[in-house]
Amino acid sequence: MKIRVVSSKEEIPTIENEEIVHMAFRPANKDILTLVQTCPGVKGIHIPTSYLKTISKSTLMFLEMQNIALLEGDVWGHRKDINEYYEIKPQIIDRIEELKTEGKSQDEIISLLGNETRLGKDLIGFLV
Repeated sequence: MKIRVVSSKEEIPTIENEEIVHMAFRPANKDILTLVQTCPGVKGIHIPTSYLKTISKSTLMFLEMQNIALLEGDVWGHRKDINEYYEIKPQIIDRIEELKTEGKSQDEIISLLGNETRLGKDLIGFLV
């Protein structure tokens, strides 16, 4: 699975058909609305923890009404100048499926993968 990394508001109009977008800048309400308009298939918006606190309640309600998850976390070690996508390795998806077949609950899976990977708990929950 790939996460599109957006490092500036100027990039938003160039995004098409992405499911998850990581905003590496502090998005204003207008930026999030523009993203949803230009990329109608978006299912999750991933932003750093420090930026999450600046999202207005009206934007949170809008995202909830659109069934778009607002995910907290960062994409560690990603270099935008090399690749515009951050890739979640297939082994992580396989591990989620393995833990599901073992009968682990969603909370247990999130906890285990949180320790095994550098992914945020919100992102792991979204993947589960």
